[in-house]
Amino acid sequence: MKTLNEIAKATKVTQWIGPTDVPVSLLVSDSRKAISGTLFIAVKGTKVDAHDFIPQVIEKGCTAIIAERVVDVPPHVTLLVVPNSALALGELAHAFYDYPSQSLELVGITGTNGKTTTTTLLHDLYTELGYKVGLISTVVNLIGKEAIPSTHTTPDPIALNALLADMVAQGCSYCFMEVSSHAVSQHRIAGLVFRGGAFTNITHDHLDYHGTFKAYIEAKKTFFDELEKGAFALVNADDKNGMVMVQNTKAKVSTFALKTHADFKVKVLENSFSGLLLTMNGIELWTRLIGDFNAYNIATVYGISQLLGSDSTEVLTVLSKLEAVDGRFQFTKSETDITAVVDYAHTPDALENVLKTIENIRTRNEQVITVVGCGGDRDALKRPEMARIACELSDKVILTSDNPRTEDPAEILKQMEAGVGAHQSMKVLSILDRDQAIKTAVSLAQPKDIILIAGKGHEKYQEINGVKHPFDDFDVVKNYFTKLKK
Repeated sequence: MKTLNEIAKATKVTQWIGPTDVPVSLLVSDSRKAISGTLFIAVKGTKVDAHDFIPQVIEKGCTAIIAERVVDVPPHVTLLVVPNSALALGELAHAFYDYPSQSLELVGITGTNGKTTTTTLLHDLYTELGYKVGLISTVVNLIGKEAIPSTHTTPDPIALNALLADMVAQGCSYCFMEVSSHAVSQHRIAGLVFRGGAFTNITHDHLDYHGTFKAYIEAKKTFFDELEKGAFALVNADDKNGMVMVQNTKAKVSTFALKTHADFKVKVLENSFSGLLLTMNGIELWTRLIGDFNAYNIATVYGISQLLGSDSTEVLTVLSKLEAVDGRFQFTKSETDITAVVDYAHTPDALENVLKTIENIRTRNEQVITVVGCGGDRDALKRPEMARIACELSDKVILTSDNPRTEDPAEILKQMEAGVGAHQSMKVLSILDRDQAIKTAVSLAQPKDIILIAGKGHEKYQEINGVKHPFDDFDVVKNYFTKLKK
């Protein structure tokens, strides 16, 4: 069992009131989880201030408190005052779990799009290379091949460090981790030691949380600012903010690109539904992944592998065998030769990338029918832009519900419809029920047509008024395909 004196060395303490050799059996930031022997870290959130719950956790037997201000505690309870409780939570969690990131090759991937595909491909690559590997992603967390359900892109600091400690205990050598802008700004990764980090791209997203695009960029940049001198920083040189990310980093900077000069340069030779033919630094590579956006993901993966010191030939051989990630340009065909593509594209840039990929593959003898919605309780500014892009790059568009959460789905659709030009309205339908929207797309499609179902990707649910109802875009469209006759 750890003592408070041991783990408190990991963070800055401005005031210490009470005993020092207090045993700590558990760290919590949620007052409902406090029990006897708990160290409670009172974090001030956007909606709730955990300082208000300090009396309740003391009643439950909590023996030590971390807070940002002096509060009344009984003589047997120790109070530590820190400048920033959220930062202290990450640092203390890392110490409590014996600094697990120091025993792993931990690599963080940040950016608006591509994080899940890149981390998953890295996990699969290094597994094929013979290592036991950890994965922390939006879709799932993995220790080797054991799946642990994922609730956030980046878990809270206590869950995150517990997961990393399990990876160490089970013999993982590497861990590849999505690093969200929320995680950086909320100090969820505080205290962790990264072997390196990569930046995929940055586009319009999460302004509901960050407020401005500048603040969103700064959150991503902070990840690179805090990398240590011995780490690497790999950035997308084609993104105008790529080099901005590494302006103040102490890490060794490398680049990847499709369009400009870079340390890891990829060129697309062929792009079809069967895959991509690329050159990677002049070496030819065939991959089952599709689209320019996946060419960037592959370049990121290859670059990281080289910065980690892996053999180039072995890496390229394995990359040619890897499959697409669930819900990321995942496609199926009907017996009547209609293609359906399911993709997680939920930002304007991601939607445009997917539709442009389809545009590059299509023969112009078919229709592109796009089914798309926007999530509730998220950035509303992107809603008309998503509809505008869908209209510009599709022959028919069906606007529908995504995860409305606590918002009125009809109001979300109304905001999307504002992006539909008068000259485009004839090719747009608004169907609130997502199942019916997909059914309608299938009924409108003719042989050779391509249906894009965007926004939810891998998700197996639809969240309405706080309740998650089972729903899988891929299963729904396959079900309607089986009902078609030749």
